Amino acid sequence: MRQSRQGRAPSGEAQNALSPVVEVVRTYLELRSPGDLRPGRGADPSARFARSDRISVERYRALYRAVGGDWHWHDRNAWSDDELAAHLAKPDVHVWECFVGEATAGYFELSRADDDAVEIAYFGLVGDFIGRGLGGAMLTRAVQEAWALGASRVWLHTCTLDSPHALPNYLARGFTVVRRETYTANLTDSR
Repeated sequence: MRQSRQGRAPSGEAQNALSPVVEVVRTYLELRSPGDLRPGRGADPSARFARSDRISVERYRALYRAVGGDWHWHDRNAWSDDELAAHLAKPDVHVWECFVGEATAGYFELSRADDDAVEIAYFGLVGDFIGRGLGGAMLTRAVQEAWALGASRVWLHTCTLDSPHALPNYLARGFTVVRRETYTANLTDSR
């Protein structure tokens, strides 16, 4: 499981300036029914989504860095190419890219578990596309694709190291908080 992902908080930013060791709050959220989704509106009409059925390790790593580099995503960087290739080849792992025109705007990764719960394991936009309404549209599509996989529930987690837009987007789409936990992260280890 990832050690950090989404939801930057001002307290973390203040701590960040003083020390590479920060306290992080991780928030778990879920949707229990397709009817709970509140679709995002107003995204760029040229945005399109494409499932990457046989995504290469190199392409995945490029997406991961482009989206997660500013938010201290690091756990997949520790995986060998063989480990990542094996993960991406699993039939219950699905990677989708968001494009605006020919540019990659972001991606999401879905992971279906044995209990049919589908985790939105990774979700995010490339920096140039944040604040343009794409996050709501992309999250809507991620949730729809999760339900299409036969999900019993759709869940994700975020943390205070991520974009300040992350948690509000999840809540606006109808996700509810099911649990919070606090841990310490050493940000010098994440780059």
